[in-house]
Amino acid sequence: MFAPTTKLLRLTAIVPVPLATLAGIFPDVAGLCVGAIVLFALLALVDALRGHGALAGLAVTLPPVARLTRGRPGELAVQLHNRTNRDRSLRLGLALPPELESPAEVRAVQLPIASVAATLTWPVTARQRGRFSIATVHVGSPSPFGLWEIRRGIPAACEVRSYPDLRPEQRTVAALFLNRGNSGTHAQRLVGKGREFEKLREYLPGDPAEDIHWRATAKRQQPVTKVFQLERTQEVYLVLDASRLSARPAGRSTAPPTDERGDAPETVLDRCVSAALLLAAVAERQGDLFGVIAFDDRVRRFVRARTGRGHFAACRDALHHLQSRPVSPDFEDLCATLRVRLRRRALVVFLTALDDSVLAESFVRGADLIARQHLVQVIQPRPPGAEPAFSPGRTVQTGDDLYAALGGHLRWQRLRELEQGLRRHGVRFAVSDHDAMTGQLIRQYLDIKARQLI
Repeated sequence: MFAPTTKLLRLTAIVPVPLATLAGIFPDVAGLCVGAIVLFALLALVDALRGHGALAGLAVTLPPVARLTRGRPGELAVQLHNRTNRDRSLRLGLALPPELESPAEVRAVQLPIASVAATLTWPVTARQRGRFSIATVHVGSPSPFGLWEIRRGIPAACEVRSYPDLRPEQRTVAALFLNRGNSGTHAQRLVGKGREFEKLREYLPGDPAEDIHWRATAKRQQPVTKVFQLERTQEVYLVLDASRLSARPAGRSTAPPTDERGDAPETVLDRCVSAALLLAAVAERQGDLFGVIAFDDRVRRFVRARTGRGHFAACRDALHHLQSRPVSPDFEDLCATLRVRLRRRALVVFLTALDDSVLAESFVRGADLIARQHLVQVIQPRPPGAEPAFSPGRTVQTGDDLYAALGGHLRWQRLRELEQGLRRHGVRFAVSDHDAMTGQLIRQYLDIKARQLI
């Protein structure tokens, strides 16, 4: 593709336009003026033909996978290869998707002779969490006389992964997650004697009768007691609801929150993904196995519980591009899947919205399939306005405020009744504000660990 440069446009305004005007005013010199115009056109044509191969021997490559953090400035490494024996003056532009932005739309580059691999760092900021692609790099090079710019689009298969920014959440739970001097958490007293079998020993006076190993006692002809130890490695699964209600804005009001940096409004699902990744980090420090499950009308992600940095990266890659879908969740199908695939007793934490009565009934029917084998915990993001009518901080000045307060009180009351109903089925339930969701999630996990409820 050939594009006229500013130099050509200026020369056109200086040479052909005045000559054409002069030929119209003075017919005697019209032939001379037309000849000069044709000569100028031939010069421009020759310059275009000479610049036809200006981009030959040039290669531009992007990394196959680039990782960024949402809202934080990052960089892309652009590699340029000049396989000719002359230096080049280039202009580069990346075809960025709307979710990625850069302060430099076009950059000028001077490539030396026979540069095998010149690397250019391109500043990029991701404004949304997800997975995006850069398909084309646009390259432009001037013609020998500088009248034209030869442009070409070079295919570049680059996948950009934008991960959630966990720093604000880490500061929120710093007392639990970043306490120095004790493996990242507070020292907590463990309640009970443990559930994991360790060994057999001879009976001692005072040992409880339920700890006697009757088969070994009959074999040895003397009382034998079972000794248990604290379970250090347990399975923790976080189940994220990616259905229609997870697309609600994360805040007390129904309006999308404003972002000074221009980032996309944060949704309930964004907060849940951040909370899941931080819980994974805490579970790894506690020595537990962590897995994630995402679902809507069917199971979308299933990462079996493991540990290690590589597994944390696998969980992060599974969740970073998870998006809400305009469908209702199928709790019964999900719980049937969990019943079949989770053989070992585990802590199963649901991050879902049950303020819809129909969805709550469906969840209760599904939870009966797994509550007998696993410890089930549900954390419900607080719906907008769901709080007692006369709670501290709420002011009622007009009639509309009163009706809004009564409506919020009814939603809060239904959640209280749902909590009592789930408790009868052996399911723990809690309502959390969006800003405090991560802290409450980690506190309840550590409390379950301390009480050995799993």
